[in-house]
Amino acid sequence: MLFLISFLSFLFFVKGTSMKNVDFIYHNYSNLTALMKGWNNTSFHPRIYKNLYSIGKSIQDRELWVMEISAGPKNETSLPNVKLIGNIHGNEVFGRELLLHFIEYIFAEYTKDEAVTRLLDNTRLHIMPSMNPDGYESSNVGDGGFCSGGLGRENALGLDLNRNFPDYYHNNREPLQVETKAVMQWMDKIPFVLSTALHGGAMVVNYPFDTQKNFKSFSKEPSLSPDDDVFIHLAKTYADNHLVMHKGLLCDNIKENFKGGITNGAAWYSFAGSMQDYNYFKHGCMELTMEISCCKVPKVADLPGLWEQNRGALVDFALKANQGVTGLVLDKYTKKNISNATLYIVGRDMPFHSDVNGRFWRILLPGDYKISVSVDGYHNEEVSFRIEGLEKFPKLLEIDINLINSSIPIPTTSTQTSTAFTTQDIKDITENDRKYSSIDEFDGPIVGKVTSASVQWGFVKHLYVIVVLTLLM
Repeated sequence: MLFLISFLSFLFFVKGTSMKNVDFIYHNYSNLTALMKGWNNTSFHPRIYKNLYSIGKSIQDRELWVMEISAGPKNETSLPNVKLIGNIHGNEVFGRELLLHFIEYIFAEYTKDEAVTRLLDNTRLHIMPSMNPDGYESSNVGDGGFCSGGLGRENALGLDLNRNFPDYYHNNREPLQVETKAVMQWMDKIPFVLSTALHGGAMVVNYPFDTQKNFKSFSKEPSLSPDDDVFIHLAKTYADNHLVMHKGLLCDNIKENFKGGITNGAAWYSFAGSMQDYNYFKHGCMELTMEISCCKVPKVADLPGLWEQNRGALVDFALKANQGVTGLVLDKYTKKNISNATLYIVGRDMPFHSDVNGRFWRILLPGDYKISVSVDGYHNEEVSFRIEGLEKFPKLLEIDINLINSSIPIPTTSTQTSTAFTTQDIKDITENDRKYSSIDEFDGPIVGKVTSASVQWGFVKHLYVIVVLTLLM
């Protein structure tokens, strides 16, 4: 019976998949909306769960569409959430097209391509092709071919959305835009682990921080985060799997030649209010900015080649959400999940938090770590763990952290250090005993008149010497 149900589901999947391929053209808002709704109403593999939703509307009342896709259990809260965002600058348009083709690709390649299958089985993707649909509609992309400048970078009120987020070091005085607020509220609801924002106009992966503590004109000084090693690894994952980015090719329209195809944000140019910095310091989500085409609006004829350059890199990057550690923060005795606990990787001064289910995630490279956990009403806890070597398909280490309610006293225990005694040490101890004939002369833990307690101390002291001498024989 189970076999028959599975077979019928497979037939339904084959018959239901009838959408035509996404064309290599520029899709306006109406076209994009039709594609997203069409996918949401189409049957794909029976294990694939998909859900089209909007996180809000733009200034000009356009939906900010997101397609959620996973093949993991629908209600499984342990799956890491990954978001992929395109078109934050309305005139940087290839990221928008890349994500539309990527949605189609992962629907079609599930169970056929090993990397895509691993990704959907172990991750929940949230794909937003356009964060700035108003800017796109005013950009007049036509058939492309614009490498710099052009209308539509900002939203409908003329503000740059990638300068509009709260900043790590500075007070951002720009009024929050509705698109920015929608993304911030989105992050409040979903515990994203990994993210990218796709841009155009260069060929490089940019990682935090974009901001600097002290801005200096044309300084080109890197602004490093506590997780710089992880960000470099994530940046290299994308650049190395991109067909040309890792070569550090010089785009004709810019002067920089990026070694290995990656750069720290501030080392390129620094600014406050970036979305990737906000993701990291506010929510513990590791977001990187991918500049994926030399031209902001590439020629339509170049779109197939750009898709091929980026396709595999995007899959491999998203898989990294499963690299590192995850687990639950629990009450040790009731086993209740503890939400909003503050966690640190010891030695990395950047907090992150457990979600509403008490779960946490952190992307880490192989090595030995300690994780520190604190929350109101509980004693602090610190747990050691090890992340093993990198693999082609990473797998999260699962650890649970049990906290003791602060109403329960914890006995104070002194740190014990194991000491190896030599024969000379024992001779010195014995000689010391002979030297002090009176307990008043002994500068030890008990000083004063001879009492039953002092007699007991002397007995214990001599017994200790005898035991140690016996062990050394």
